[in-house]
Amino acid sequence: MQDILKKAAKIRLLIFDVDGVLTDGSLFIDTEGREHKVFHSRDGHGMKMLQSTGVTIAIISGRSSEAVIYRMKSLGIEHVYLGRQEKIPAFEDILARLSLNPGQVAYVGDDVVDLPIMRRVGLAVAVQDAHDLVKKHAHWQTTQPGGRGAARDICELIMEAQGTLDEQMQKYITD
Repeated sequence: MQDILKKAAKIRLLIFDVDGVLTDGSLFIDTEGREHKVFHSRDGHGMKMLQSTGVTIAIISGRSSEAVIYRMKSLGIEHVYLGRQEKIPAFEDILARLSLNPGQVAYVGDDVVDLPIMRRVGLAVAVQDAHDLVKKHAHWQTTQPGGRGAARDICELIMEAQGTLDEQMQKYITD
């Protein structure tokens, strides 16, 4: 675990896939073709806390979704790349925009399409219910499944490694 905390201490950017990571992977499509997604509120709060410590959050997803745009805007996430079947160009664009190197990046995925980025970053994370090959190539695995607390797990791990978790939690227990 010490090796994971060392990797997490270096993270300046956390990138999430969406379907299967920030959601449980279910696709709800109505008769008009509109897509609906379910996000976990604790994941969102973890993302907001992590951002408040100075870590940037980005999204790279193979699917396009108005629901994702709306949710990420509500969380203050500016770097949102949707409809990216090839995720590496988006990854490289984010690195260039933020002047970061891959060692300063954590990526959270659940399926094989996430492996090209996961194999390049400083901290590759698989959600608890990820595909077995993704788990095999991950440095760390969340205790919670995608869409059910996995994002909160990684946000708290990074804050713990960077010494900011206690400060974030103290806000809620100080009178």
